[in-house]
Amino acid sequence: MAKVLMKGNEAIAEAAVRAGCLNYFAYPITPQSEIGEYLARRLPEAGGMFLQAESEIAVVYMLYGAAGCGARAFTSSSSPGISLMSEGISYLVGAQLPAVFVNIMRGGPGLGGILPSQADYFQAVKGVGHGDCRMLVLAPASVQEAADMMADAFKLADKYRNPVMVLGDGLIGQMMEPVSFKEHNDMTMENKNEWATTGMSARGGDTPNLVKSLHLDPAVLNRHNLNLKAKYERMAREDMRWEMYNAERDYQVLIVSFGTMSRVCRTVVDMLRAKGIETALLRPITLFPFPEDQIATAADRSCCKAVLSVEMNMGQMVEDVKRAVGRHKPVSWYGKCGGEVPTPVEVAGVVEKIIADIDKT
Repeated sequence: MAKVLMKGNEAIAEAAVRAGCLNYFAYPITPQSEIGEYLARRLPEAGGMFLQAESEIAVVYMLYGAAGCGARAFTSSSSPGISLMSEGISYLVGAQLPAVFVNIMRGGPGLGGILPSQADYFQAVKGVGHGDCRMLVLAPASVQEAADMMADAFKLADKYRNPVMVLGDGLIGQMMEPVSFKEHNDMTMENKNEWATTGMSARGGDTPNLVKSLHLDPAVLNRHNLNLKAKYERMAREDMRWEMYNAERDYQVLIVSFGTMSRVCRTVVDMLRAKGIETALLRPITLFPFPEDQIATAADRSCCKAVLSVEMNMGQMVEDVKRAVGRHKPVSWYGKCGGEVPTPVEVAGVVEKIIADIDKT
């Protein structure tokens, strides 16, 4: 399969078109604006629609309308823009509408800066919207994986009738890597849109569908939320993703890291192994559902003395890592924020200090 050198944002945009998404609504914000720039040219060529809205708030309700009509649609933004969309995301979850969100993260809080960050972990996996809502979150570690995940994201959104987020940092969006695109023969939505406002023919009736998230009867709303909870549990059973690196050896420290930071940590594992220090890396690929049991199992090995969460933020995923590991092994965090990326040498030094401290006890 031929490869082409592309910037991450442009590869994400092209992958969405090839996945059958011809509807894109967005508002520009660094460091993801190239997605919109690319699609402004590409979508008309493909017979699709590009629309720049007046704000991120307008964007999310355009997405709601398109998804409610049964159309495959997505948007992209960066950190503060996703915050503005959070109310509408909750409406999409409540109405059980499939849609894809791409968040190319920048530093915060507030306007912060425009350089890479992973500081939206809390927002993506815990606070993406009000009212117990959740979305499946995919975290790519390369441009190729980001492109592949776009096709997966639309399929998963259709499968669960739920928003899905592809969560990358500014490095994913701005760096250039060779990428190839899969040809997707099946562009149909899995559930055939019986639920959509336009789904009368699919349902075999003439009663219009009302797409809504409002349930004033408390028993009905409770039942609705139990159904949503069952959906999230199904995500964990069927679509949780993670990978291990160097886990076949006896390792002293388990490193947990996601996205492009995990690539730095993979180098750390190789550097330390060359010095005779064995470590392993567990990379969550889905941040929700989170591979809690897999981390617990990896940390529970007798050879493992400690766990280190490495992130480009002030310590967010580490809370979930601690919950997974419990009190059986010490868990620590290392990271930077604001656009600085921890180097392999820095992280290796942290691991060596952890091991030295353990040896002293």
